[in-house]
Amino acid sequence: MDTPQKDKSSGMDTPQKDKSSGMDTPQKDKSSDMDTPQKDEAAEQSASDNPPGKQPVTSCLLSAAFFGALGSSFLYGYNLSVVNAPALYIQHFYNQTWMERYGQPVGAETSTLLWSITVSIFSIGGLCGALTVSWLIKILGRKGTLMVNNVFAVTAALLLSLGELARSFEMLIIGRFIIGVDSGIALSVLPMYLGEISPRYIRGFIGQFNSILICLGVFTGQVLGLPELLGQESRWNYLFSFLALPALLQLCVMPFLPESPRFLLIERRDEAAAQRAFQRFLGKKDVSVELEEVHAEARAQESLHTVSAWQLLKKRAVRWQLITAMVTMACYQLCGLNAIWYYTNGILREAGFAENLLPYITLSTGAVETLAAIVSGLVIERIGRKPLLIFGFSAMAVFFSLLTLFLNFQDSVSWMPYLSFACILAVIASFCSGPGGIPFILTGELFEQAYRPAAFMIAGTINWLANFAVGLLFPFIQGLN
Repeated sequence: MDTPQKDKSSGMDTPQKDKSSGMDTPQKDKSSDMDTPQKDEAAEQSASDNPPGKQPVTSCLLSAAFFGALGSSFLYGYNLSVVNAPALYIQHFYNQTWMERYGQPVGAETSTLLWSITVSIFSIGGLCGALTVSWLIKILGRKGTLMVNNVFAVTAALLLSLGELARSFEMLIIGRFIIGVDSGIALSVLPMYLGEISPRYIRGFIGQFNSILICLGVFTGQVLGLPELLGQESRWNYLFSFLALPALLQLCVMPFLPESPRFLLIERRDEAAAQRAFQRFLGKKDVSVELEEVHAEARAQESLHTVSAWQLLKKRAVRWQLITAMVTMACYQLCGLNAIWYYTNGILREAGFAENLLPYITLSTGAVETLAAIVSGLVIERIGRKPLLIFGFSAMAVFFSLLTLFLNFQDSVSWMPYLSFACILAVIASFCSGPGGIPFILTGELFEQAYRPAAFMIAGTINWLANFAVGLLFPFIQGLN
């Protein structure tokens, strides 16, 4: 008689086995005759090697998720907040440089324009980076692209940290563009890599490393921007030097981690390398089930080659998947949270908080978003993607409405700024609970291997265009108010 333990060790459930569970067939008799203690021991060993849904997460998989995100999404988050603390010092540097060159102070509109370009050129670089992803990963692979991408981060760190010494604000603008290219490539390649190396039952958890490290990057930028650390007029350029550290750490670790096994098997046709990658990521020797799953996907796509973005846009079979990815990615940016990240100090200043308290109040926003992202990563497999998205966006709509109301009445009531600040924290927590990471996970899960690069390129383009619009227009909207 087959026990539940043996059913698990078989690796698959078939209708024939279900029918035979209550009667003895000749086939069953043969198997029962062979039920010896040695076989039971082998079955137990097989079950322990491959318990469905209960395998521990391996150190190799965690290392790939953490260090892959450290040199990628962490830098993206860091660059969202790093310009916030030294904003006044950078604008003062722009004015000084302008005076040295032209003998007169820069005009108010020109100053606003230069600062808006400095902030938003990051998004233009991100757009350019996202547009190159499709052919980069075809040549270099997922892991190789992440490693080569660090060249942009180190180059940007040099330009941004040496711009003041060279008396060139153009170097800062070019450096922001280059680090944008780095982020544009990273935010498309990293979710793809994490989705392809992780088992299905923890794919959401591993995918949330992208969101968690973005929030941790934002928080790190806020911590280093404190006046006691690097948020001083004589030290603000060192804030940009820090960009090289995560990039170099990733370069030191990633060569020792495997490439995506799906990429190796489907696109490189290297089954031996794919098997070794699966073994290291999953921590078991028998990966035949995983290999067969990828083989089945490859056989289903035998007539398909990797499609271009234009071909994907014309493909009716994946129209709704593409619309879902595009809408969620657009909402990721247009919900307005990046405006809070870019201009937190200005928003809090308008809300009536004392100038000397702003850096420490801003720090709490980074702590809240990091905590919310971690909680989301822990519950995503239980709650699901769709409920977290709906809850996150709905809660943001409510708290943004309350924030608008409280800001309008902050001059008439002394304690109103505290309610405004509470709404800002609630908006951030709502965003990081779902909308902050799930759009990247969805883009990887909704498309098969042949469509995935083009899908990430299209979603990345939407992401960065919306990011640019928010970063460029928000200061002028503030000016209208």
